[in-house]
Amino acid sequence: MKLFSIFIPVCLLSLIVKPAISQKAVTGQLPFEEKILQSTNQFSVMPYNRLIKSAGKVLMYGDPSLENHALDLCPLPGKKFIAVEDRYGIAIVNAQTNQIIERWVYTKENDWKDLMSTYSGITSFIYKEKIFIAWGAAAGGDPGKSAIMIAEWDGKKINNVSGIEVYNNAPAAVAIPNQVIAHAEEDRLYLYAVLNGNNQLIKISFEDKKITWTVPTGVAPYGLCIVKNKIYVTNWAGPQVTDTLREYAGTPWGRAYTNPVTGSTQEGSLSVFDISNGALLQQLALGLHPNAIIKSADDRFLYIANANSDNISIVDVQQEKVIDSVNTGLFSKNYSFYGSSPNGLFLDGRSNTLYVANGMDNAVVVLKPGSYVSGKIIKPAKILGYIPTEAYPSGITQLNHRLYITNLEAKGARILSEVDLIKQPDGKFGKAYSIHKELTSVSVIPVPDPVQLNRYTADVKKLNLFYRIALTNAPARKNVSAKALPERIGEPSLFKHVIYIIKENKTYDQVFGDIIQGRGDKNLCIYGEKITPNQHRLALDFSLLDNYYASGKSSAEGHQWTDAAMVSDYVERNVRAWFRSYPHRQTDALVYNKNGFIWNNALDHGKKVRIYGEACLTNYDSKMKWTDIYNGWLDHKKMDWQNTSTIARIRPVLSPNYPDCDNISFTDQLRADVFIEEWKKFEEQAGDQLPNLMVLSLPVDHTAGTSENFPTPRAMVADNDLALGRIIEAVTHSRFWDSTVIFVTEDDSQSGWDHISSYRTTGLVISPYSRLNKTIHTNY
Repeated sequence: MKLFSIFIPVCLLSLIVKPAISQKAVTGQLPFEEKILQSTNQFSVMPYNRLIKSAGKVLMYGDPSLENHALDLCPLPGKKFIAVEDRYGIAIVNAQTNQIIERWVYTKENDWKDLMSTYSGITSFIYKEKIFIAWGAAAGGDPGKSAIMIAEWDGKKINNVSGIEVYNNAPAAVAIPNQVIAHAEEDRLYLYAVLNGNNQLIKISFEDKKITWTVPTGVAPYGLCIVKNKIYVTNWAGPQVTDTLREYAGTPWGRAYTNPVTGSTQEGSLSVFDISNGALLQQLALGLHPNAIIKSADDRFLYIANANSDNISIVDVQQEKVIDSVNTGLFSKNYSFYGSSPNGLFLDGRSNTLYVANGMDNAVVVLKPGSYVSGKIIKPAKILGYIPTEAYPSGITQLNHRLYITNLEAKGARILSEVDLIKQPDGKFGKAYSIHKELTSVSVIPVPDPVQLNRYTADVKKLNLFYRIALTNAPARKNVSAKALPERIGEPSLFKHVIYIIKENKTYDQVFGDIIQGRGDKNLCIYGEKITPNQHRLALDFSLLDNYYASGKSSAEGHQWTDAAMVSDYVERNVRAWFRSYPHRQTDALVYNKNGFIWNNALDHGKKVRIYGEACLTNYDSKMKWTDIYNGWLDHKKMDWQNTSTIARIRPVLSPNYPDCDNISFTDQLRADVFIEEWKKFEEQAGDQLPNLMVLSLPVDHTAGTSENFPTPRAMVADNDLALGRIIEAVTHSRFWDSTVIFVTEDDSQSGWDHISSYRTTGLVISPYSRLNKTIHTNY
């Protein structure tokens, strides 16, 4: 198959391209989407195969020009109001009217303009007859500012907002105060908070705002709980590394024990401290990514959510040991399917009912704790059911027999905004979607009785497409003939080789908006056929997917979805703030889930894998500019760089000199050269030595915007298009073509506008069996 090879060698020249004139009228949403995909209707659809429909009432709020996320909440003294912690400030809900009546945000007018709220842990208390609200906030930078925020509530307004500044402890760039607890001791009030960046626990006298003591914790402390004279701290990434013979890897500003197979953290931990002097008394091993922690009404037990293990650890306070572990995942009982991410807790002491926010299930678990005597299980814990929420429930409280739940992702990015690119004849601007505009929400749900809870549980299974998991887990049949697409996992395929190409950040309309066969908007198409002839040719010759979506809203999320098919609680809790890391290059062990990545699945099944540019860091002379590297490529100079990875298992399968996914200083022509050279070597070997799975990063369509010393955006997209065309041409002319399938996707869709959905992006499926010459409207 011969593809176009259009590329301007002198990439610093600006390419001026006019959109194609001929264009079929934009059709808008399909009937199916008009009914259930949009937020104004009964259901919303998230781009990762989940439907959203919360029980009860949903309170939406936030600045529509921003990407808003609600993180946690707590009732205020008097039980008339609830304070909500969101990324950009705090809000107050009237629990009688169930309306948001007040909001305070970080702005330059109040000296907190660079801060964002941290992961969770807002609290409220009374001091000298005044109601106070406290929570953690931080900002990026080196050093970045951090503060324990303090606000007063007078029943109508948020007043006198101030901050107790806490400072970074090198090598940490930011202290990152998280959960805050107010605790009275001998007629004095103290504030306790974990410093997630510093790996510390801090005690502050509220009267004079002075630090009483600061002590070290485990890695990335998250939550804390006080029981009598002891403080319990959950450590997201487990204990500090002291045994260097064990596998460990870097996290931002430190290191953590890691699983050598997946690269994820090996364990979580619970640190126990003396409340008077901060002395460390005990450390207990927990599940992976322990975050929220809460105590029983009688102070006998602790309940701890382990997001990366899909379970709750139960700790006997008197014995100081873990006595039980309860799976809360929606699919845990029926199928070994991981990824529910419990990350928020509330205990109703009167009914002894534990509520668990399962982030990825978009549901709250209703759990009856077990009975325990002397550390033994007398009666096991029981899951009573699930309550549907909006996307990624993150915090829970209860007031007036109603549950209040913060939804970190709410309905997703669904704000229709004016676009300068679309100017109407009347002078007004048209509207489209872009990814970083999102309202947040709070669900208000009356506590259900058993009959209603059963209905809710059935709803949650439907909304999570439970039937698909049942089909996926159907056993492979014997003596089934090979097909290009087997009906069941484990049945034979005609394909022996998969090439998975991950590009960067484009919407469908940005690239394919000019294709009249699809639902595009030519006015939003800035990288059309003249810039991307190869992608256009491939879409028309094989199939144009005009209803295909990316799950991530940025590369930090996008590369987790493309590589691992989910994001961890660490990623969700950092969204838009990225306090510790921006984890698109897979160099932070805190980011990964316990099952690892797509290459783990392939390797576990005995398949041969080769990785080109994903999950690695390229070490090279960073003084070289784009033109230096490009001219070196033109002159056929020998490459002088190597890739490294924090994930031990993939080091042997990394292409050593294929530039990493974050480095757009390298032309994609160089990447194509490295891949094609390796491909030809496999062709020269006897038999079939070609890897079964090849994962390629092809990132230059990200562009550098208008940055100095880089080509124009159109030139960089053209560079990327040519590299893709060269790779496809090499494969289609190979002896392996008849047994190979190629998938091409963007990792996210954050760089532009789309008239259908901010998540819609370009996708290609290329193989001898998928040359369909048609447009496919199926939702993928």
